[in-house]
Amino acid sequence: VALDILGQSPPDVFNHNLETVPRLYRRVRPGADYEHSLSLLQQFGDRCTPIPTKSGLMLGLGESIEEVEVVMNDLYLHGVQILTLGQYLQPSLHHLPVERYVAPAEFEKLRVSGEKMGFTHVASGPMVRSSYHADQQARAATA
Repeated sequence: VALDILGQSPPDVFNHNLETVPRLYRRVRPGADYEHSLSLLQQFGDRCTPIPTKSGLMLGLGESIEEVEVVMNDLYLHGVQILTLGQYLQPSLHHLPVERYVAPAEFEKLRVSGEKMGFTHVASGPMVRSSYHADQQARAATA
């Protein structure tokens, strides 16, 4: 029903962040479902083809780079065009701790990998957030 409503008055970009890799989903996103999130992104893209879809991940929660690349591939195969990758920062003591700080060079490698996969725009860096230069991301996806 929500996708039908969005289809009647579509956004400039449809964003739904996966946030993390499947292995960490229950701990990081309790109540969420990885496959459902991928399906949601694909369904929106199928219904509203001219509207770019976007997703993002937070790194530093214990995932491996290989796991991140698998998620990137899953997103691409489900029609996502815009990807953001940023460093997870613990907002308070009541939130999950940072497991590691990802080096800028690793973020750069992931950006290049995402572009090679075919994403129209990849923002990847320690301070990147899903809203990071959102206007530029949207323009790049529709150019």
